[in-house]
Amino acid sequence: MNNKFLELINPSSKAKDYLLGVVLILLCFVVVGQIPLLLISFYFGGVGLNELTEQVDLNLLFVIILFPFIVGFGALLLTNKYIHKLNFKSLFTSRDKFDWKRFWFSFSVWGVVLVLFFIFSFLMDGNIYFQPNWGAFIFLFLISFAVLPIQTTFEELLFRSYLFKIFGLVLRRGWGTVLITGTLFGLMHGANPEVEKIGQILLVFYIANGLFLGLMVLMDEGLELSMGYHAVNNIFAALIVTNDWQAFHTDALFLDKNPPDFGMESILTLLVVQPLLLFLFSKKYKWKNWKEKLFSKLEYPKND
Repeated sequence: MNNKFLELINPSSKAKDYLLGVVLILLCFVVVGQIPLLLISFYFGGVGLNELTEQVDLNLLFVIILFPFIVGFGALLLTNKYIHKLNFKSLFTSRDKFDWKRFWFSFSVWGVVLVLFFIFSFLMDGNIYFQPNWGAFIFLFLISFAVLPIQTTFEELLFRSYLFKIFGLVLRRGWGTVLITGTLFGLMHGANPEVEKIGQILLVFYIANGLFLGLMVLMDEGLELSMGYHAVNNIFAALIVTNDWQAFHTDALFLDKNPPDFGMESILTLLVVQPLLLFLFSKKYKWKNWKEKLFSKLEYPKND
């Protein structure tokens, strides 16, 4: 079975090239990207992130938190070009060019669902308060649309392009590729403060989201849909509603004072909304051969 997106690799790349690429990307993300946060923490006496929210402007802190993703994004692009000798587009899509219509369709559909979920929660819950700080919000708006898409795009490129293709090459099965990258995506979020507050059930939620996004990429043979979904999800979380226990604590329009909880919205997302979105995308973009793409052995062009 062929998959045009998974085939976008350099046949001459060796195992050591992929290992080197992963190491370089993670070093840039984990080590280099953390330098600004470590410096500002040291400046204020070695305090943790929660304490920094009381000492540092939230917008500045937000950019500092996103900085590792910016560095990782650059490292991944350079790795693809100089180690694997591949063009920029190969990371994103199997189509002739990036399909922005796909991106904005996914962005809009999931954005509408998020708005509907929030309106229902706001009307039914007395612990969500409208308390905008308009001066800070304007800068937050600019940051969210300029920098947050880099964060979400880096995660999509790392898990559902770079690692996706590595595990596709190793496992030769679509389902295995989706399962492993989805699990790694969920485990990466294990350090988020909300996991400690809510419990390990939230890791299941993150892993399930990784599987959902991986299925989209496998079937659609490109990142456009997953990038749109991921981008609006995080932009909404930054701009519209915040709390003091999640990874993103911002000057959003609304403050949710409810205690940490794995609520009905998360359950509905996993069991109802995401399956419906897969059905919608499959009909709109005419996905076929689910069984073949998931279970048949992947065939790669031979290196001439």
